[in-house]
Order: sequence, then structure tokens, then C-alpha cells
Amino acid sequence: MTRSSPLSSCVLRASGYTRMRWKNGAGWTSEIMKVPDADDWDWRLSIAEIETDAPFSAFPGIERELVLLSGNGLRLRFDDGEVHELLPPHDRLCFAGERSAFGELVDGATRDFNLMWKREAVDARLWHRPLVGTMVLFVAPGETWIVHMLAGQARFVDGSGLGDLGIGDTALLPAIDGMRTRHALDGGGEALLIRISPVGVASSTEVAGIPSAD
Repeated sequence: MTRSSPLSSCVLRASGYTRMRWKNGAGWTSEIMKVPDADDWDWRLSIAEIETDAPFSAFPGIERELVLLSGNGLRLRFDDGEVHELLPPHDRLCFAGERSAFGELVDGATRDFNLMWKREAVDARLWHRPLVGTMVLFVAPGETWIVHMLAGQARFVDGSGLGDLGIGDTALLPAIDGMRTRHALDGGGEALLIRISPVGVASSTEVAGIPSAD
């Protein structure tokens, strides 16, 4: 098990996320998970609540990806002149944490899923997927897979005892004891899938039961 992996598989309930101020004090975030659980984390999952136009915090050395969860849209203005809009239902954008960005609400408050990772420590990739029937995830040694439910409901049918996933819940699925691990999830709805792997370790995308296109 690497420093960048949680110790065991678990389901984190939306009701249990830790709500806190943004790093720059301009908004609120609900922290889902950070690994390791310290200020010097390798990766972090959170949900930002944006209620007013505000600057984004700077995170040197960090890559980040935003996914619009709810609301009518968020416009990001970068200091180099680039402008990008995240529009419903679930537009997303990946950008370097060093870039200065200002967030403008298109029409009312938004909630945004935020994946951040230290580029020197881990690689991360995110997919938005429908869930229809059974989906199988294969976790290679050193990897962690994450399932965040956007809509619908699902349950693990792999004997892991992880149970159900509802809207807003998050499952963390590391490889166990350095071995390749299989997880099967059955249900209907939409989910974000994330794969975290150590830098320099080749990873294959092994997901069965869902379309392969982004």
C-alpha cells in the first residue's frame, strides 16, 4: 500500500462530509477525503459551494479538475485571458492549480465537484459515466478507484460488505494488500469514476459494464 492510497475500502456518506471555508475565505467547501489525511496531501476530493463571484484559491504544484454538479453554470476567467464556462448538466474542466482564476456565476449559485492531485506524486483521471445494471471495477496494485454518485442509487454485489450508494455518496476502492482487487456495483443512475495511481506506474482502464467513451 502506498502513501497515496487509503488503508481500506469504504463508503463515505454525503451527510458526513466536513464543511469548511475555502483556503482564501471566499466560499465554502465540503471535504470528502484527502490522502494522506494531513495538510501535505497527495490528492483531495471536495464539493465547492459557490454563492457569489469570487477568486479561486491558488494551489502550486497541484492539478485540479472541476465538474459542475448543480446550478446554471460557472464561468472561469483566467489571468492569461482564457475564459471557460461549465454548463449543465455536468461540464468539467482540468487546469493547473497555479493559474489565477476568477469564478463568475452564470445565473445563481452552483455546486462543483473538485478533484485535486499533487502532480509530482500521483496521476489522476476522471470519467462521467451512466450506470445501467452491473459495473465491474478492477483495481491494480497501488491504485485507488473512486465512485461518486451523481444520480440514482447502487449497491455493491461483490461480497465486500460496502453496501449501498446514494446520491452524493462516495466509495473509495484501493487495491487490498497489494493485490489486484475486483469490485462489482449494481444499480442505475450516473456516477463520476476516478482512478488515482502513483506517478510513473502504468495503469490500464479496466471497467466492465459501461460505455467506454468519455
